[in-house]
Formats: sequence, C-alpha cells, structure tokens
Amino acid sequence: MNKKDNINIVVASNNHYAILLGALIKSIEVNHKTPEKISLYILDDGISKENQEKIRGSASKDMVEMYWHKTNSIIPANVKIPVDKSAFPITTYLRLFATEVMPADTERYIYLDVDMIVQEDISKLWYADLDGKLIGAVLDLSETAGSEWGGIPNYKELGIAPESKYFNAGMMVVDVIQWKAGDIGNKVIQCLHDNLESVNFADQYGLNVTLVNQWHALDPKWNSFAILDIEDPYLIHYLDIKPIFRSYNSIPRYQEDFYKYLRLTPWKNHKPIPDYVRLSRKVVNKVRKIVSAYLK
Repeated sequence: MNKKDNINIVVASNNHYAILLGALIKSIEVNHKTPEKISLYILDDGISKENQEKIRGSASKDMVEMYWHKTNSIIPANVKIPVDKSAFPITTYLRLFATEVMPADTERYIYLDVDMIVQEDISKLWYADLDGKLIGAVLDLSETAGSEWGGIPNYKELGIAPESKYFNAGMMVVDVIQWKAGDIGNKVIQCLHDNLESVNFADQYGLNVTLVNQWHALDPKWNSFAILDIEDPYLIHYLDIKPIFRSYNSIPRYQEDFYKYLRLTPWKNHKPIPDYVRLSRKVVNKVRKIVSAYLK
C-alpha cells in the first residue's frame, strides 16, 4: 500500500504525558480494522529516551509507523509563543505548525490531543466528509463564542456573532491544502498576541477566532468529554484531571477504559499517582512559557 493511502495522525506530547500517548496509540491500534497503515507524527516536546522506547512498544510496527520531530524543528524560528495566563504547556502550540514537518504531498491529517483514547475504528474519522471546510471538529462544552464561561471573551470587539459555534481543538481533521494556503498557524499566533488579555484556552481561542464559520461539525461522539456520561463514545477526551492521577474526577468507567488499554503497553504496571505531582506540573508549565518568550 502506498504511503499516501496511510491514515495520518498528529500528536504532541511532553515527557509528563508520554504515558497518555501510550494508551492512545494502543487504543487506536486495537480498534482499527480496515487495511490502512497509520503514519503517526509525534511532535516531541522533550520525551525521554526511556519513554520513547515505551511509546514505540505500545503499537505494532506492522500497523503504526512513527515519525519523531523535536520542538525546535517544528516552530519556525521567527515565531514567538505568547505568554498566556493559562497553565497549558507550550506543547499545545506545536499543533499549529504540524505541516512544517509532514511530507509536502500530505492532503489531510487527524490531530489528537494525547489525553484521549479511541474506541471506534479511526478510519471512520479519517474518511469523514468536511463539507469543503478547512477543518472538521466537535462542538466544545461552551458551544458558542458568546458563552459566559468559555468561548471567545472579546467576541463583541472582534465582530463575532455570539451564536457562532465554538469547537474543541483537541480533535481536528485538517485539510492541509487549505491550512497552508490560509497560513493558519501564523494567523493564530498573531491573533493570540493581538488579544492576549482575552486568551482563555491557549491556542484553542486563536483557532476559533481565526476559523470562525470555517469549520465543519462532526459527530459529537468523536470528541466525547469524560465528564459526560455518553453511551458508546467513539473517542473519550479526558479534559479535566487525567486518569493517571488519584484525583481523577470524571466518569469512573472511562478511567477503567483508559487502564484497559494502558495495561497492553509497557506501562502495564502503572498505578494512579498523587495529586501534588499534577499541581507542580502546572507551575512548571507557566514558568516555561515565560522563559521561552524571554529567550525568543
């Protein structure tokens, strides 16, 4: 089979969340039934050699081909990452520049946050009709730009209608040709710098501003949030406290689903870890963004 026929998947991870990537990869492999191979592009924000080997050991080489790209090869030298107020890691911004490291003839890819597991055949998402739009995604919990607690806080100043649909950027099916033509990565970064006081969910804010009315809504089951009790979700997204922590507080059976896949990886003996580790990582994320911006 020609590599052009492969399913292209992009993920981004730092070393802390490498374990999540292991479970995600295994879940994709277990549920993939059609003949396409998977080309997995890993945007590597400091994953240790030990964890790289564990990730490689989390999927069959016959099904999954992995391509590793370090942070400094992904974000163009002239791009300055904004210092937003969130505790989201720099890693989240890597998805904006995935096309920088993918083959020139790539036409489509699926982007997945690593805090997910896939419970349906990924080929069904791969072949989803985008209705000619730039990306396919799923409505976020906040649903609209004018949401009182999420959405786009300064939608009025930007001239965006409050009822404009707002997507969650954790799962995106991307039309690469349109993405490149629109220079979307750079536009999102500029949007963030221009509206820094209103940035609430890192680059998701910028993506929704930049792509307002340019995205196609996919079946919500393709990005089902773990805090909601949904019957037979295709993809579970652990938006809140991740299932690797003792303080996990979403639907209990979704944590069980996570460990079902994790036990099939080199992390099979992992036990949920104390919450102080999670909280300390948030502090590190904020400091790292400040240092990175200073060095740029």
